[in-house]
Amino acid sequence: MKKPDFDTYFSEIYGERWSGLREALIKSATQVVRPIHFDESMKRQLIPDNPFEYPTYNSDDFESVNELNEEDLKTKFVMDPASIIAAKSLDVTPVDFVLDMCAAPGGKSLILLESLGAGTLWSNEISKARREKLKEVIRSHVPSNFRERVYIKGKDGSRYGIMHPDTFDKILVDAPCSGERHLLQSPKELEKWSPKRTKRLSANQYSLLCSALLALKSGGEMVYSTCSISPMENDLVIEKLVKKKGESFTIVPIDDLPDAVEKTEHGFMILPDRSGHGPIYFTKIQKK
Repeated sequence: MKKPDFDTYFSEIYGERWSGLREALIKSATQVVRPIHFDESMKRQLIPDNPFEYPTYNSDDFESVNELNEEDLKTKFVMDPASIIAAKSLDVTPVDFVLDMCAAPGGKSLILLESLGAGTLWSNEISKARREKLKEVIRSHVPSNFRERVYIKGKDGSRYGIMHPDTFDKILVDAPCSGERHLLQSPKELEKWSPKRTKRLSANQYSLLCSALLALKSGGEMVYSTCSISPMENDLVIEKLVKKKGESFTIVPIDDLPDAVEKTEHGFMILPDRSGHGPIYFTKIQKK
């Protein structure tokens, strides 16, 4: 049987919205330049609450983004503001023990680490090549006194629940996903797309979520996020978790989100046809 066409598949999900969303996804993502500061007073002065208000990045900003401070560290990082919102929604406190389960390239780890005082961050990436990029981001942005609080790990995220049960206060699961924006911008990759691939990824995402739930302390919180536009990798993964393990957690409301953030059944989405940014899906869970 012939596999469903990519556009047919997503037009059935998004209806009349699909053509505009598809056009927005084909365009290059609008990224912003975010100041990175580990000094609280500097953060309050330089980092706006709404990531959509950060200056937009373009190629002319390259030298500015890469200029070094007196400690030979970079103080800016380029990323999608939708990803910033997802990472910040974890609400890390200074004393938390935090796991960034799928951490590369490292922008979200920087955001989590900024909020730590005496706490600790495990920044995990199973891919060796991506882990090297993660290490470089940490080395080039993080002062030595903060670097002592971050540990780079290379474990399989789906094993954390077994290896480290009831361990972490906060976990970010920014799960590997279909990344339909990348597919639309790469014809060769788009040819490889199929609903079966999405289904395989959703199974892996569910495995990571179950692992994270086990690894959380009682009362601990995690944020699950993807850059997929497929409900199978977003709400339906959470729905499966609710059906199978709903007695062990609650979905936490997230307040004060920018207007461009759209509510879904179990979480939130930021899509480029309405916000100019994303796509990203995220939801927050607290272990009972």
